[in-house]
Amino acid sequence: MKKNYVVDTNVLLHDPFAIFKFEDNDLIIPIYVIEEIDQFKRESTERGRNARTVTRLLDAERAKNGSLQAGVPIGDGGTLRVHVPDQRPTLDIALNPSSGDHAILMTAIQFRDATPETPTIFVTMDVTLRIRADALGLTTEAYENQAVDTDRLETGIVELFGTAAELDSFFEKGAIKAPAGEKLYANVSVILRDEAKTRSALGRYHAESGEIRALHVPREGLVGVRPRNKEQSFALDLLLDDSIRLVTIMGKAGTGKTLLAIAAGLKRTIEDGAFARLLVSRPVMPLGRDLGFLPGDVNEKLNPWMQPIYDNLEFLLAAGGGKRRGIRGYDDLFHSGQLQVEPLTYIRGRSLPQQFVIVDEAQNLTPHEVKTVITRCGEGTKIVLTGDPFQIDNPYVDSSTNGLSASADRLRGEPIVGHIVLSRGERSELANIAANKL
Repeated sequence: MKKNYVVDTNVLLHDPFAIFKFEDNDLIIPIYVIEEIDQFKRESTERGRNARTVTRLLDAERAKNGSLQAGVPIGDGGTLRVHVPDQRPTLDIALNPSSGDHAILMTAIQFRDATPETPTIFVTMDVTLRIRADALGLTTEAYENQAVDTDRLETGIVELFGTAAELDSFFEKGAIKAPAGEKLYANVSVILRDEAKTRSALGRYHAESGEIRALHVPREGLVGVRPRNKEQSFALDLLLDDSIRLVTIMGKAGTGKTLLAIAAGLKRTIEDGAFARLLVSRPVMPLGRDLGFLPGDVNEKLNPWMQPIYDNLEFLLAAGGGKRRGIRGYDDLFHSGQLQVEPLTYIRGRSLPQQFVIVDEAQNLTPHEVKTVITRCGEGTKIVLTGDPFQIDNPYVDSSTNGLSASADRLRGEPIVGHIVLSRGERSELANIAANKL
């Protein structure tokens, strides 16, 4: 049955191509949405780029198929129209009459009342607006075309049982054939246990050979850091394997995701020379307009936002004996060109060959932004995305629509992609208590 979908501005700013994803239904864009999009088109942010993109897409449909007010064919048998009411609608209740949100809501109400035989659904990513729409009697939905079911998001770890002889063979040879009938995907981490559950071993499934192979993590650790639990061991195995070009690491605060990624990057870049440069970045979009009010030049403005990365670097260089190797601090690595720390904004448009790239706090990125960053990676580059999908500062994404969750879910099983979830906090006893109980 055909439906009328009335979309909010934030849907198009999140996914400009949403206009093509409503199948055979009728899509209505209130003129107030176009007005709001126009306010963002000059921004240099991802939101500004999406505003310009959706404007171009709508204009292309207008040029190809005729007036948007009359409606044009789009999708799989659906239509698209920009609705312009005869006069600005107002709600006959005690709500702000000048609010753009309320004008958009009233447009949806008008369509619902004018076409009672056709279900009208208001689509928005704004939780509070969905509540207001429901209070006004509208059927409302979140935009879920790019959403990930976080409850079913893989941890990146499976547990398998074998005989004592199989475990003996694994310890002796460092590899065994994966059990027949087990549906394993490439690079999934494996805990092997014997039937009596008295012994266990850690490995990773290699799809090209069909083998579960022992982890390759130095016993002495790397850069002064050793894995403190099996999940960290799995993470380091993925981080140190150069054949895996993309690693996604999720975990709550204090699980060591950023520290392990930077430690692996320092080892493979500074100690082993496998990469030309270690590039560490994080999004600054949540800082928004506040950035301009901080004192100093661009670098001084960004220092507070990038300080967590500097803290990890300083800790690793001290723990790993940087001074004994002639490195006084990360300033030496900056000057040599082997280390670069910069905001994610500056990466767009670049090509990054032969580099170890770490994107911290990747849960604050949209799927399109993550795609943009990954497609910057040139030949020989490895990229690591770290973050906690349940600790998001970006108001335009949530735990199911952010780029980190989308990457982990959609790229799972690719032979050059690895994923792991860290659940055990290792920062301190106090940090663990706070993370679990506050």
